[in-house]
Amino acid sequence: SHKGQIAPYPLSSMLGTATIDVDATRIEVRPTDVRRIPQAGEAYDVVEIETDRGTTTCRYYEAEGARAGVVMVGGVGGGFDTPGRGLYPRLAEGLQNDRIGALRVRYRHPTNLVESVVDTAIGMRYLESRGIRAIGLVGHSLGGAVVIQAAAGDPLVRVVVALSTQDAGTGPVARLAGRAAVLLIHGDADTVISPRSSEEVYRRTHEPKRLVIYEGAGHALDEAAESLAVEVKAWLLKHLPGTLV
Repeated sequence: SHKGQIAPYPLSSMLGTATIDVDATRIEVRPTDVRRIPQAGEAYDVVEIETDRGTTTCRYYEAEGARAGVVMVGGVGGGFDTPGRGLYPRLAEGLQNDRIGALRVRYRHPTNLVESVVDTAIGMRYLESRGIRAIGLVGHSLGGAVVIQAAAGDPLVRVVVALSTQDAGTGPVARLAGRAAVLLIHGDADTVISPRSSEEVYRRTHEPKRLVIYEGAGHALDEAAESLAVEVKAWLLKHLPGTLV
């Protein structure tokens, strides 16, 4: 176990140049250092991944022997923001019991779609370096477009969950056909992004796909928090290979 190991340790598979395609732009990112810092009393370790574009900070909820992992990202608010009354930390801790690792990624530039996809892809590479062979992505608001873009560039992604997603930047969703199961969730009382946005993305998505519109729920989906948590976890467990339903 790497618990208690604060000094950087080599991640040879990770520290090569990562090539990331975003909105028809090819970006090369060079990771230079990885630090994993245990957090007393928390279910996660902090992971800092230094690259030539800055440092991407993550919270890593390790599951022993996990072959599947989930990356969760927020919206333009930045930080480790989460929809659904703490959906992400709850989901991350719960998935550990299902032998699924989880990584929450904090964007370096939360209003920039391209840089946010880069952060997400770097987080995915970290999970891959930990032995993860099937990945699920969960994103809220701008993060919906982020996870769709990130999924299009990585064949290990098998599940995409977009919550209150924007429509802009979601074009690559059609390229996930036959590879990733897509769940879209929106509230009909969302005054930030219309639920029509999720409906439009759903229309362009191939099966397996599912669209849930919660009555009376706003952009953060707090009003539907309990049902949201059940819905997202069930979709991940159903479609991530190697997991028990």
